[in-house]
Amino acid sequence: MWGKWTDTREQLARTAAYCWIPTEDLQEALNAMAGERLTITDVAQRLRAFNEEAYEPWPQDELQEGCLEIYRRERAEGTGMAAIVGAIQEFVEGRGAALQEEQRRRYRETVEANKIALQERLRSGADCKWTPLDGSPHVFCRINGRIYRLDTMVDGTVLLQRIADLKDVKGQVVGRYRRRADATKALKEVAYAAEPGW
Repeated sequence: MWGKWTDTREQLARTAAYCWIPTEDLQEALNAMAGERLTITDVAQRLRAFNEEAYEPWPQDELQEGCLEIYRRERAEGTGMAAIVGAIQEFVEGRGAALQEEQRRRYRETVEANKIALQERLRSGADCKWTPLDGSPHVFCRINGRIYRLDTMVDGTVLLQRIADLKDVKGQVVGRYRRRADATKALKEVAYAAEPGW
């Protein structure tokens, strides 16, 4: 299928596939190696095929400018393509790890911000989905202005109770369910039914 591609060409192109090397320049370097002449389409499609392989990384947009800066600098100094690709690969691996850590940090911050927003929504009296409160083993939700508490029992089932407010220690039992999803499903009807005694 890729008959023009020798092992040496494959090795260079596979590494370059996630390094933001200009395709025309890579084509020139590959054509300097043994083998049939490669067109720009040959090179572009081979790079795409590498990127689409399972577990192969795609070029990261956030690293494009850094890769191209290294490329231009090394090219101006006369560095060979294989060495340039190696230098960019080192940059991508180093910056990629830092970028992943930054993305994880932002994700944790987003999760925490969403958690705080949910808690504020619950406390303000607005309807909200299941929300953990700091320091509480329970989760709470508010539907149709009514507050419900869910307790996980020793056997893994969940106990759903209607409570008067967030400090209510003993509420009115709505039911016991196998999972949270079952309790949530039951609430779609319970939350809008008449409540005797409330």
